[in-house]
Amino acid sequence: MSSFPDTPAFTGFNTPSRVEGDAFDLAIEGTIPPEIRGAFYRVQPDPQFPPLLGNDIPFNGDGMVAMFSFDNGRVHFRQRWARTDKWKLEHAAGRSLFGAYRNPLTDDPAAKGTIRGTANTNVFLHGGRLYALKEDSPALVMEPETLETIGYTDFGGRMTGETFTAHPKIDPATGDMIGFGYASKGICTRDMTYYEVAPDGTLKREIWFENPYYCMMHDFAITRDYALFHVVPITGSWERLAQGKPHFGFDTTLPVHLGVLPRREGTTAEDIRWFTTDNCFASHVMNAYQEGDRIHFDTPVAKNNMFPFFPDVHGAPFNPAESASFLTRWTVNMASNTDQFESQRRLTNMAGEFPRIDDRYQGLPYRYGWLLVIDPTKPVELKGGSAGGAVMNTLGMVDHETGTEQSWWCGPVSSLQEPCFIPRSADAPEGDGWIVQICNRLEERASDLLLFDATEIAKGPIASARIPVRMRFGLHGNWLPAQAA
Repeated sequence: MSSFPDTPAFTGFNTPSRVEGDAFDLAIEGTIPPEIRGAFYRVQPDPQFPPLLGNDIPFNGDGMVAMFSFDNGRVHFRQRWARTDKWKLEHAAGRSLFGAYRNPLTDDPAAKGTIRGTANTNVFLHGGRLYALKEDSPALVMEPETLETIGYTDFGGRMTGETFTAHPKIDPATGDMIGFGYASKGICTRDMTYYEVAPDGTLKREIWFENPYYCMMHDFAITRDYALFHVVPITGSWERLAQGKPHFGFDTTLPVHLGVLPRREGTTAEDIRWFTTDNCFASHVMNAYQEGDRIHFDTPVAKNNMFPFFPDVHGAPFNPAESASFLTRWTVNMASNTDQFESQRRLTNMAGEFPRIDDRYQGLPYRYGWLLVIDPTKPVELKGGSAGGAVMNTLGMVDHETGTEQSWWCGPVSSLQEPCFIPRSADAPEGDGWIVQICNRLEERASDLLLFDATEIAKGPIASARIPVRMRFGLHGNWLPAQAA
């Protein structure tokens, strides 16, 4: 086997892990409340083999799913590959067969006709099923207890689009999983699909429509009555792929749009309404909700591109200062006669991303939000290498009701991964529970699982568990309470 490249994406803390295993009763500092019972699932891109083209971006690694089971104050660990069609084909060949990120023109001929998805972006739980997700492919189903891969699903043949989002939402009123797909007719198409999936796995509804332009639509939001799609100019084309350029590039000349699709029965593509604002960058969504005729959409917004590996389409150099994103509330008015945003208001001066909420308040008015923060006032020592991109060194919390904020810094030689909220009980008040997340100990090349009181994060973690293997920088994860297993 050839070696992994000697580049920042594959060395230091970013060295591929490629470890499947189980560990019972992890070593813990502090005390884990015994009432926490359930499992925290997360996924990381972790390439099975050295890249076919000699180097690669972090987003193209194979999905490695981890499960942390909480029971009676103890934590147990299990990790398995998401055995996608790509993973199985390459495993049998003993080498990489797929080339550049989302560019089939660079694949080995042996890979032709195989779904290219890596299932490396999110693991989402619904109706007793664990979905490993990558937005360029269908959802991959895994067994929640064993992490055994079952395979891709088209929901009994009812899903006719080619893709399923990495960021579905649960409607708190119905329990349905709400999702979408972009490039639904294939790479670089403007076609979109909206999905509603019942808890029993039945696809209840599929609506086709078109985006104003092709883009990387990574996340979206729901409210009680609407689905909301933000179109941000991380664009791509077959011309770029034929030239060997990265699939996506950021176009500073295009406007940003917010599509509002009614979720009522009988909705068609003609019912979607598009609002427009000036160029900016936005990716993940904290939450959205309705207030009369107004819809509020909360998302971290940057003046310019946040992804240096998706370069400016006009050749401008990456601008770190303009890549800082700040949680911002976009408001549109469904009673207005204009297609312009009504207002945009910054909600915090903490620069950050990976926003999360108490998911029981999905699409509803809410009070608390958490996110990863890049605090430039804190010292950074990249001993062992960064865990990926800018150093997210702080956990932040925003109280939208009082306007107050909290933060906790992880130290100069560590960085943090996405937070996830654990409710104390199904009917506990909003924010009554804990935050769980992974901390990257860069110098030690080790990883800890941290637990915080959700509304008192400034006090620091109440417990930490030492993970027996190094966890590469993961993307997203979710919590499954024991009673729902």
